Amino acid sequence: MTTDSGLRAKARRHLGPHFTRKDVWQDAELPVFVRSEGCHLYDDRGRRFLDGLAGLFCVNIGHGRSDIVAAASKQMETLPYSTNWGAAHPPSIEAASLIAELAPGDLGVTFFVNSGSEAVETAIKFARQYHKSQGNPERTKIISREMAYHGVTLGALSVTGLPKIRDPFLPLLPGIRHVPNTFGHTGDCGPAAELDCVRAIEQAIIEEGPETVAAVFAEPVQNGRGALVPPDGYWRELRKICDKYGVLLVADEVICSFGRLGHWFGSGYFGVVPDMVTFAKGATSGYAPLGGMIAREQLVQELFDSPKGGTFTHGATWGGHPVSTAVAVANIKAMRDEDVLGNVCTLGPELRAGLEEIKNRHRVVKDVRGLGFFYAIELMADRETDRELSAEQSAKILREVLPAAFKKTGVILRPDDRGATMIMVSPPLVADRAVLDELLAGIDVMVGDVQRSVSVSG
Repeated sequence: MTTDSGLRAKARRHLGPHFTRKDVWQDAELPVFVRSEGCHLYDDRGRRFLDGLAGLFCVNIGHGRSDIVAAASKQMETLPYSTNWGAAHPPSIEAASLIAELAPGDLGVTFFVNSGSEAVETAIKFARQYHKSQGNPERTKIISREMAYHGVTLGALSVTGLPKIRDPFLPLLPGIRHVPNTFGHTGDCGPAAELDCVRAIEQAIIEEGPETVAAVFAEPVQNGRGALVPPDGYWRELRKICDKYGVLLVADEVICSFGRLGHWFGSGYFGVVPDMVTFAKGATSGYAPLGGMIAREQLVQELFDSPKGGTFTHGATWGGHPVSTAVAVANIKAMRDEDVLGNVCTLGPELRAGLEEIKNRHRVVKDVRGLGFFYAIELMADRETDRELSAEQSAKILREVLPAAFKKTGVILRPDDRGATMIMVSPPLVADRAVLDELLAGIDVMVGDVQRSVSVSG
């Protein structure tokens, strides 16, 4: 058996890390997780950690589900691989049919891919080809929002509004316009049509030329900048604007779908039927790679029936893989039968209340934002004196204080620096009150450590 030091040495030499600084990857305490159960992970040294981020916003049903493992095993024994190119197979058919039942309105056709980035890429390509098939080849531009994360493939990265992860790969896809997000606006802010964050979208379409704009991309609750819940009426206004100018509305629900907000789809929660929905993560609860783009049936039919269409010229070898779609079916059915979404609706307000109590106890908490089981805790130096963190304080919190607090408390969360210094909170959707109590106790310690760090540094 390889020793723990041997595992870490091999990782440092041979395994390419994702979004990880070199000093973290070289750390002798680099986590190596070897098993999981329920809402917890166990490392190679036998220590238990609460998975407060649900993997990466994805392990919605929780870890260690033997029923989902059995579904994958059975499918591998029956039909381990078959394509959706010119053919179909039962698990992809059943998964697509289940999703059509749960998605809002006539969002009834799913194109399966392998990840959230690929799902966004699929939506970009569908929007362009759809408009071209309808005799509007000039409609290629996309409107997205500042600080929004939509993926890392070049098309998805172009739609992404985070300069830090875009800049190393410039130039990107032309014709992308980023407009203000909903930061600073939530709840009842007056008529949504009069809000600057709404008017900016229509203004961008007008300035670019409506006849050149293909789509507007937005998350129901935006992850980048910290769980931004839109103001009342925001999504209904987006729908009106897109309808007015013939622009497709895309809801990027890679995080917000499959229960994260207490509903199957975030756009359904906000009462809107977009033209496309992108998803991944929670569709399989992370048990197998799967993403997808759901399109309105009429749009697909119009593309297929057009003399300039006929085929959506897009696909992937693993798109709709039998094992992944079998896992999706097992996962979605289990979530439905066990009323996992009801758990989020019941306990989500209690999670919010617990986070607000932590805010009230610690003056370094500037804001708590979010919905369901998806929250951001924004930090500052001192709320009472309205003092923000210095760059040095922020760096220390993100790189030293919070990672040390995660190890001390045994609660894993995500330190985030996208526009502010934040802690992202996203537990598995099956978390009960005992798990949430453990989560909140860990967060309380973390925020206390942040406050002591700021007090010392001054």
